[in-house]
Amino acid sequence: MADGFEKVPSRQRRRFPDISSRAYEHPADRSALVALRKLSGFDTAFKALSGLLPERSLRLLFLSDSVRVSDAQFAHLNDMLRDACYILDVKKVPPMYVTQNPVPNAMCIGLDEPIIVLNTGLVELLDEEEMRTVIGHEVGHALSGHSVYRTVLLFLTNLAVKVSWIPLGSVAIYAIVTALREWFRKSELSADRAGLLVGQDLRASMRALMKLAGGNHLHEMNVDAFLAQAEEYEQGGDLRDSVLKILNVLPRSHPFTTVRAAELKRWAESRDYQRIMDGHYPKRHEDKDTSVSDSFRESAAHYAQDIKGSKDPLMKLVADLAGGASDLGGKVRDRFTGGGRGGTDDRTGSGSEDPENPENPENPENPDNRQNP
Repeated sequence: MADGFEKVPSRQRRRFPDISSRAYEHPADRSALVALRKLSGFDTAFKALSGLLPERSLRLLFLSDSVRVSDAQFAHLNDMLRDACYILDVKKVPPMYVTQNPVPNAMCIGLDEPIIVLNTGLVELLDEEEMRTVIGHEVGHALSGHSVYRTVLLFLTNLAVKVSWIPLGSVAIYAIVTALREWFRKSELSADRAGLLVGQDLRASMRALMKLAGGNHLHEMNVDAFLAQAEEYEQGGDLRDSVLKILNVLPRSHPFTTVRAAELKRWAESRDYQRIMDGHYPKRHEDKDTSVSDSFRESAAHYAQDIKGSKDPLMKLVADLAGGASDLGGKVRDRFTGGGRGGTDDRTGSGSEDPENPENPENPENPDNRQNP
């Protein structure tokens, strides 16, 4: 067994040797990361910005004014951290700190090497199994490389505040921050999945999210009722409410907790999750062969499916409009290709296409006859 992994989970959990972060990443998160990683010279250019980013300052700050988790300090958290790295096969255990802050939160930051920070409010709120999922969540961020972009987001957010007094000085920065926040919200869904793979206890994951929403009052809360809130949030109201939902989520770095719970439960019940638990998942050594176009297609298909199945009024309108355009396109095509006559061609008896004549205007391979998707 590798150094640093001599302690194993208190109960038997599956381990995922050489697991790639692609196994648990949300499609939108994954496609963005794959595209960034494939850009020629991206890593070099990004590290060149490290002189502008306060990473060293952040490390010194946590080292000097927080408690570093180890065998001597917060030993139970240190055990959970090593367990999480063991399960996800992360060879180098990132340093973890506990910092005094009553707001229940955690983060994974750093450019060269990720560090994990837990607020005391979170440590005091969660039980052992719930905390295990949170630490797995943060280790998932580290494995996916999210810490780099999270550090940039923190830096730009602070910078936007400092230059807000300059006319138009913060407009461009806010545009970048908004885009990063949209990506980061998707990355939180990915990390929630990593937390479930580490904890391997959906109930504990649900409890942790419920506590983040309602505090340490589990005896007053109910998982089914909590998930029903997510259903009501998604399908309730009219188009005005749909717009308000978008405006409410824009300034947030995290999705709403009920939405996260519902999304995680859906994934836990999916075939993708079961395949991972059965040992069938993408391997890290295969990451170099990842296709950018395939990832974008997966992301596009995911969003299309989400829109089609969404009960949100705005998304339903988008789906209806898309369906209406498709129906109209079909009618126009039939009108000009003879589809209204039953779709057969008297010359062949099998259809309107003539594969031997590419110039035939009724041949779908004719560029002039292709529909705009």
